[in-house]
Amino acid sequence: MKKSLRESLLKKRDSIEPKRKNEKEALIIKRLLNIQEFKKAKSILFYASFRSEVDTMGCLNSAIKLGKKIGLPKVDKEQGCLNLYEIKDTSELQPNYMGILELSILKGRKMNLKDIDVVVVPGAGFDTKGNRLGYGAGYYDKLLSGSRKHITTIALAFEEQIVPGVPREGHDVRVDKIITERRVIDCRNHR
Repeated sequence: MKKSLRESLLKKRDSIEPKRKNEKEALIIKRLLNIQEFKKAKSILFYASFRSEVDTMGCLNSAIKLGKKIGLPKVDKEQGCLNLYEIKDTSELQPNYMGILELSILKGRKMNLKDIDVVVVPGAGFDTKGNRLGYGAGYYDKLLSGSRKHITTIALAFEEQIVPGVPREGHDVRVDKIITERRVIDCRNHR
């Protein structure tokens, strides 16, 4: 069920026309920069967008200019986990695992999840309860379930990615908020 839903949602997301996608992304980024969780956060873990995901490069640059400490994950395929590293400029990124941009400078840049205030997560699809359909590897579920403190999780998505229900398994971690071009969904109010 998850696989076919994922394929359907990715097809929808991939089919958004480039001009329309840019317009939607501008609205999503504006909403993200204006929510309280983002404004208050001192450190934020982003993802480096790839393929047809909501483009995060503008968010990364804006957050860095605002003086926030910004982290990006780097996939450790052998351990099946994400390692977190601080970036200081988007020019430090280069394509790595599956072509996803990752930090090229690792020495002295390691971050710990306990020091992160907000995590911006990617996904193929979401429902208003915060259930997230990832890409199948479970990297973010593993990362977030290992945290001892609650860290606010925010998903950036197009309205095309919001569905009535996402199948949920015991290990799946829900997001707190979803930001689309039309609205900010506080998923905690829908549970």
